Amino acid sequence: MSDNLNKLKAILREMFQLDQADLDFGIYRIMNQKRDEIEQFLDRDLLPQVKTVFAGFQGDDQSSVRDEMDKLKKTLEDAGVVAETSPKYQALQAKLSSSVDVSALENEVFSQLTNFFRRYYNGGDFLSLRRYKAGVYAIPYEGEEVKLHWANADQYYIKSSENFRDYTFKLPSGKRAHFKLVDASTEQNNKKEQAGAERRFYLSDGETRGQGDGGRFIEEKDGEIYIYFQYAPHPENKKQSQLNTETIEAVRAFFSQSPSHPFPQSAFQPAPTEKNTKRTLLEKHLNDYTAKYSFDYFIHKDLGGFMRRELDFFIKNEILFIDDLDADHVKATISKVKVIKEIGHKVIAFLEQLENFQKKLWLKKKFVVETGYCSTLDKVPEELYPAIIDNAAQLEEWKRLFTIQDIEGDLHTPKYTDPLTVAFLKANPFLVIDTAFFDCEFTEKLLASFDNLDEATNGLLVHSENFQALNLLVERFRGQVKCTYIDPPYNTGDDGFPYKDNYQYSSWLSMLDSRITISRELLSSEGLFFLQIGDDEAGRSRILVENIFPERKNSVVVRRGVKNVQAQFNDIDKLNLGHDVIHVCANKAGTRLPHLRQKLEAEKAGKFDTFWRGTDRGTMRYELFGQTPSTGQWRWEKGRATKAKDDYIYYLQNESENKSLDDWYVENLQAGTDLDFVRLNEENVVQYYVPPQGHKLVSDNWLDVTSTGSLTDFPHEKGLALLHRVISWNTAPNDYILDFFAGSGSVGHAAFSFPLGHSQSRRYILIEMGEYFDTTLKPRLKKYIYSKEYINDKPVSRKGSSHMFKYIRLESYEDALNNLQLKRTPEQGSLLEQHDKLREQYMLSYMLDVESAGSTSLLNVSAFADPFNYRMNIARGNETKETVVDLVETFNWLLGIKVLRISQKDCRTADFERDGEGRLQIVKGSMRKANPPQPPFIKGGAENQSSDNFHCNQGVKSPLIKGDLGGFAFQEVEGQTLSGDKVLIIWRTLTDNPEQDNLMLDAWFGKRNYNTLDFEFSRIYVNGDNNLENLKIGEERWKVALIEQEFKKLMFDVEV
Repeated sequence: MSDNLNKLKAILREMFQLDQADLDFGIYRIMNQKRDEIEQFLDRDLLPQVKTVFAGFQGDDQSSVRDEMDKLKKTLEDAGVVAETSPKYQALQAKLSSSVDVSALENEVFSQLTNFFRRYYNGGDFLSLRRYKAGVYAIPYEGEEVKLHWANADQYYIKSSENFRDYTFKLPSGKRAHFKLVDASTEQNNKKEQAGAERRFYLSDGETRGQGDGGRFIEEKDGEIYIYFQYAPHPENKKQSQLNTETIEAVRAFFSQSPSHPFPQSAFQPAPTEKNTKRTLLEKHLNDYTAKYSFDYFIHKDLGGFMRRELDFFIKNEILFIDDLDADHVKATISKVKVIKEIGHKVIAFLEQLENFQKKLWLKKKFVVETGYCSTLDKVPEELYPAIIDNAAQLEEWKRLFTIQDIEGDLHTPKYTDPLTVAFLKANPFLVIDTAFFDCEFTEKLLASFDNLDEATNGLLVHSENFQALNLLVERFRGQVKCTYIDPPYNTGDDGFPYKDNYQYSSWLSMLDSRITISRELLSSEGLFFLQIGDDEAGRSRILVENIFPERKNSVVVRRGVKNVQAQFNDIDKLNLGHDVIHVCANKAGTRLPHLRQKLEAEKAGKFDTFWRGTDRGTMRYELFGQTPSTGQWRWEKGRATKAKDDYIYYLQNESENKSLDDWYVENLQAGTDLDFVRLNEENVVQYYVPPQGHKLVSDNWLDVTSTGSLTDFPHEKGLALLHRVISWNTAPNDYILDFFAGSGSVGHAAFSFPLGHSQSRRYILIEMGEYFDTTLKPRLKKYIYSKEYINDKPVSRKGSSHMFKYIRLESYEDALNNLQLKRTPEQGSLLEQHDKLREQYMLSYMLDVESAGSTSLLNVSAFADPFNYRMNIARGNETKETVVDLVETFNWLLGIKVLRISQKDCRTADFERDGEGRLQIVKGSMRKANPPQPPFIKGGAENQSSDNFHCNQGVKSPLIKGDLGGFAFQEVEGQTLSGDKVLIIWRTLTDNPEQDNLMLDAWFGKRNYNTLDFEFSRIYVNGDNNLENLKIGEERWKVALIEQEFKKLMFDVEV
């Protein structure tokens, strides 16, 4: 096998992701399942096609002609004849000059294909480098005045940083181990010194973590092991695989002094693979950890189209030369081009299948895997108070967040007791409950108590990667958001934003571009978009937002809290940054903005100023107080000035003895009348009245407020004063505010905590993917709903605000990948083995889509028979657990409805019989309530609870049916689309007896007094085939629709 063929196989194996045998996450796990089959396809079917194409040249192959010449020459020389004089030998010489070297042709094809594909593939990603000529690239320019382009502009940025700061895994012993990434020093992150260098994970010493030489790379805290890493160019430029081996040996050596320690006993347990039979559990997790950070930053939006265009350009520019098209070699040259294009297109087809499959998983709208509500007690029905009193986990949180144990009570309010009393709950209406602590029945009763659930909900928290969250929310909030504020990573190099080596700025632009673009769909036509950023990306971000929005209004300067860490040095490399920039963009060109006012520390009293102006409008020159300007003009038109004169005379004659002019002006203003006054002063100058001023107009200089906050330990918390100014500028009470880099939740806090004198709160949507969603964001909102101020973590007052927010967690892209299962039926396998061309087409274009169909992350429609028990394996904190997915909530988001009402599950049973004609029917009067089994309630802190223990959808489990007597569960959702149409959604459990299912549906539907033919609902959605009478409401639309069909269409009908 030639070296060129080996090189081609190596790059193909890398691109087909067959070279990562040890990785068992994501797409690598899927490709490892198909490794042998794909490699067999490459060796047996694809690459041999090169030899097949050149088989027609075997008779003219230079090697065979040379063999024939050598034999003839020996024969002639043995006969004493000079070979070169022989006509036959001369003919062979002529044939040799016009023949082809088949082996060289094959090697050239292998070499050219290797060179082509190697240009674009790097660490799991295809880079969109459009070649123009050596060292020069082309960009797609369509004649616009200014073109914004970056290296990854046509790719989705998919990297998530959360697994890298703290990668946690559980050992067989039950203990946890952590890989923690520590911040590197400024010198280590100096981009000029590291230009072109690739970063690696390697063990961090104590000095890197600020612990001096005494610090170790490994520590034990509270029985858990922490191994510390840094991520930077390695001094010796070692490969990551070598560094991983060194890490494992260092850990092994560290524990060699403590052979009985439980960590090495668990960490070095075997976790073999077919390719690495000696792999240990520690090696498995270390490989996953380092690979997840190093690979897969992007998904190409159109890899197939891009690669085919590049291949055509490659062939024309670098293979097909005019000089090669002579008569003797034209056939060989054309054949070479043909085989390069043919094999190249087939490889591209497979790569396109793989990339498009990942793109489908990235773009598909994700499942809601947990739904919860946090509500103040004044919104909770009193019938649920006893359950709250009995809930130890909820009470523990109240003690931790609100210190309720310190409430001593008085003559009017009861004191804290253990157990609590109903009277105590009534006296503390702003205590916040979290449904995470309660069972399904409690949560359903709470939600069913609202006639308009969405209207009663003040905020929404989404624990998810922000692109996925925006993608799911877009139908519900399209055009509904009045203000979007984001504070994204500043891309300083050490702020935790993961970027591909040598592509820091283009990675960041790709990340922001797609997320801002989709967020614009949520913004109303009058909405404003605010992006706060540091100096590093102020310029690029301004060009980006101007490329997305029709109009940039301002770029505001805001003060940043600065630590003067450079004072210790004699000189500095640059000045400390003391400001951030906030780009303000309008969603519609020509949008007019209200004045932005800043309250003055002391109100300015009213005064009189000159009524004459230097501008020159003849229509504004008229007689007033016996004066008519010969040049210039009066400030107002004549009618307004005359009335102002009369109003001032009235004041002097009727009000001046009892109140000042300022008081009288304010009194009239509060009554709804804005008065003007003009007078002639003692110097015979006409003057007009300037009212008292409590505010001044704000410019783009906001240095009067700091952008930083200090209510949490979150490192980049934003200040409430800044956010109140942003939010109040163009929003009204109950308008929606969006922040899809929510961090510690400052925007949500600001939305409901305006200072006294301001109008009521706004609604908020907060999206955050970090672990601080549970540790910082949710607790912060709960605390400041209960009390506006805390000192030493204790509430100053217990007078909070009536409030309820909803929170949801979404399936991640990694969850979608990890729930894939590839299945091929024996019939499919047999058919593919019998037909070579069909097998090739299937392998190149269809295998992944066909064999993954029915995976839970790709919608297993058959599981909708038990919609309250749809399960997926979901990762939380690098541990994967089987979790019940909330299909009800997911479908609400897919439809984009405002939820009016969600019923409790209604579980029924009945007796069945057949009539005289053999038709099944429900025995009259036998339909009755049936109690579903409930999940076990596990007490403890919410942060320690698996959502699987509390998920309300676990309330019904299959099978419920036993013979002819069993239970049938129904749950209904009433909603309203953004266009105002009401919809009804009916979820039900199905059995293996469709007759009984539909009889129960018909009976339940009638018992609820629903009618498909009336006009109460525009559409009715039901899971499972049914007999409900239908009505056509369009050419291809019916009033009663199957949930399964709509669910699949809405989940995958996405192109961003």
